[in-house]
Amino acid sequence: MFLLSTKTFKCTFSLSRATWFKTSYTFSCCQSTLAAAGAIDPVEYCTNFVQKYDYEAYLIGQFWPKEVRGPYFALKAFSAELAMIQDNVSNSSIGMMRMQFWRDATKALNDGNPPAHPIALALHQASIKANLPTYHFKRIIDARDAELQAPVHLTVDSLTAHSESTSSTVLYLLLSLLSLPSSTLSHAASHLGAAQTFTTLLRALPFHAKNGRMVLPAEITAKHGVVQEEVFRRGPAAKGLDDAVFEFATVANDHLATARSMFHQEGFGGKVPWEAMPVFLAGVPVSSILKQVEEVNFDVFHPRMQTRDWKLPWRIWKGYYQQRF
Repeated sequence: MFLLSTKTFKCTFSLSRATWFKTSYTFSCCQSTLAAAGAIDPVEYCTNFVQKYDYEAYLIGQFWPKEVRGPYFALKAFSAELAMIQDNVSNSSIGMMRMQFWRDATKALNDGNPPAHPIALALHQASIKANLPTYHFKRIIDARDAELQAPVHLTVDSLTAHSESTSSTVLYLLLSLLSLPSSTLSHAASHLGAAQTFTTLLRALPFHAKNGRMVLPAEITAKHGVVQEEVFRRGPAAKGLDDAVFEFATVANDHLATARSMFHQEGFGGKVPWEAMPVFLAGVPVSSILKQVEEVNFDVFHPRMQTRDWKLPWRIWKGYYQQRF
């Protein structure tokens, strides 16, 4: 005999879904860690995660001081995890629940009681070593949450604002990790973050087009007569796409140039200070992608755009020792 009526059961189920998801998400994420029976620690998990999903950041991590390399990988794993939620969920409601999980997880950092998720545990360890402003975490999560609801940007300004709340804010956290408060460094990081977002979208355009999503701002595609459906069906043969990509890449290059120009001021002599160089190595892959785009005549569907630049490790090494990006 059922103790609950159908109506009562439906109500109870509806009220408990969010709690159930939060619990099950934490449990499922922990299972793989627990299954390893202690064979992997949170930092190792984050390092492997970044190596798999953000290889360029993994290469850059080798140039970070050993004492903060673990926190670096924790922050980059957190960033990659949030960025991938949009592509890994079947609908925005599930994505929003995952975002809420990370809101709660980052709030718990100050309480010293993070959830049993390897990235959250690694972030907790990082927060002990450095002062990582929690509002930066909230800003990133809120921006990724908003992206679930409105994945298409109508204007370049809108996308730039999004990059400020995501890529640039991650760079601010990395500057905080190295205890480098500086308006000049923050200004440079702001523009570098925009360039980073734009070049990432350029390279990922074929992937998103395959999934029926246009990542170029509508004001640029409209200006060059690009029809989204043609891009989805015909790829590089779509009318006006190469011109739209050229303009978008130019905006990215302008942000990169502005970031570089900041180090020609205040006596830096055009070089990034040694202590800040690990953060600004992020500009090396950005520069590399823009060069690739130009070499393939702004055809982002070219096979070369989907392969790793085998010279990138050397470029990062060279940039580090020349203090340039």
